[in-house]
Amino acid sequence: MLEKKKFYINGKWVGPKNPNDIIVVNPATEKSCAVISLAGKEDVNDAVLAAKEAFKTWGFSKKEERIELLETFYTLYKKRWNDITDAIIQEMGAPKDFASKLQTGTGASHTKSFIKYLKEFEFEKPLGDHAKDQRILYEPKGVCALITPWNWPMNQVCLKVIPALAAGCSMVLKPSELAPLSAIILAELIDEAKFPNGVFNLINGDGAITGDALTSHPDVNMISFTGSTRAGALISQNAAKDFKRVSLELGGKGANIIFKDADPEAIERGALRCFRNSGQSCNAPTRMLVEKSMYNEAIERLKKYATEFKVDDPNKEGDHIGPVISETQFKKIQVLIQKGIDEGAKLVAGGTGKPEGLNEGYYIKPTVFADVNNKMEIAKTEIFGPVLSVIPFENEDEAIEIANDTPYGLTNYIQTQDTEKVKRVARKLRSGMVDVNGAGIAVDAPFGGYKHSGIGREAGKEGLIEFLEVKSVGGWN
Repeated sequence: MLEKKKFYINGKWVGPKNPNDIIVVNPATEKSCAVISLAGKEDVNDAVLAAKEAFKTWGFSKKEERIELLETFYTLYKKRWNDITDAIIQEMGAPKDFASKLQTGTGASHTKSFIKYLKEFEFEKPLGDHAKDQRILYEPKGVCALITPWNWPMNQVCLKVIPALAAGCSMVLKPSELAPLSAIILAELIDEAKFPNGVFNLINGDGAITGDALTSHPDVNMISFTGSTRAGALISQNAAKDFKRVSLELGGKGANIIFKDADPEAIERGALRCFRNSGQSCNAPTRMLVEKSMYNEAIERLKKYATEFKVDDPNKEGDHIGPVISETQFKKIQVLIQKGIDEGAKLVAGGTGKPEGLNEGYYIKPTVFADVNNKMEIAKTEIFGPVLSVIPFENEDEAIEIANDTPYGLTNYIQTQDTEKVKRVARKLRSGMVDVNGAGIAVDAPFGGYKHSGIGREAGKEGLIEFLEVKSVGGWN
């Protein structure tokens, strides 16, 4: 079992002031794979003060220096690719191929993308020809509290740490205590790349103590959080007390609208996107809206697809899914599947209990419900497991109404060959992202949502701008 009790503060690995150890559980085996310690208020304070001191110089560092350090980091990241992948397999049960190509792969892609945008970005520019003595300056927001989730651990860490470094911010990272191992490797890479002491700090901890101390600390200038909508609301309350800047990437309950002229793979592709990562993605299309003329056919296809969908050991190669993250999450999903049955939705595939032959580990059967409506709990709640709710619709207007009838607004999906219909529907969907016919969202496209799905955007140029303040200067000659 790995022992990872230390924090990375001010360029050194240090022990907690008051050790409070917890076990990191491998969700595929239900056994311990590591031990970490949770940071208390004193540890949080040390990390924040180190970041505050480092910002005095790092905040005025040259762009070229930051580019060079990030390029060194990227080179080192690629050398530790297999180590990062193995950590993600252990901490969250992502299958080997998926963990390497997508979990580790997206961290690398975002790093490469942010370096590109940093090279292109103008931190000082004139307002315009009409006002030649007016200057616009983009400056780092300061000390950032970065809080990341367990479901895409390296993806989310790199979506925050890399643009914060690129912008000239200093930071304290608190990864999820359920999946902290890959983030610890990232801290090792930051250290090896020789970023100045205190610019990046890592502490482990929970939300109730560590997260609360971090987000309420008076010397934190910005909070970037990815996680549940409930936690996002609590963090916003902490931030409001002293007007911290806030960026929130929260929950989703995406609608996938399947029109009768959808391409032949649309049904199965939609189910795959729902089940992928064991359903643990905020942007998963968990509500499939199907035009009535093809509804019965769709249900039969989904029944076959879900029944044959593979769930297996994450250490094996292949395109299967692994377990969900924890016993708590497993039990929550079981309750919600039973709730769907009790509410009268038709269980087409899957259901409660573990898949056959997988008695150890928090494995969930890929589950499909038909005849769902938006009043049912399974259509309203972000289940965060491989559970798909199928809802029939009559026409375009009804599909849009059903899709928008949710407090969330992260990603919606459209399947049709009618390009004009795509444009009409995409404009009317109240979500930060719309994926059409499986095109996907580019790595540098702004990622974020409307309504309860959050505030702000991550990735690409917009993700860099999230960590910058705008200053207007008159009389600049």
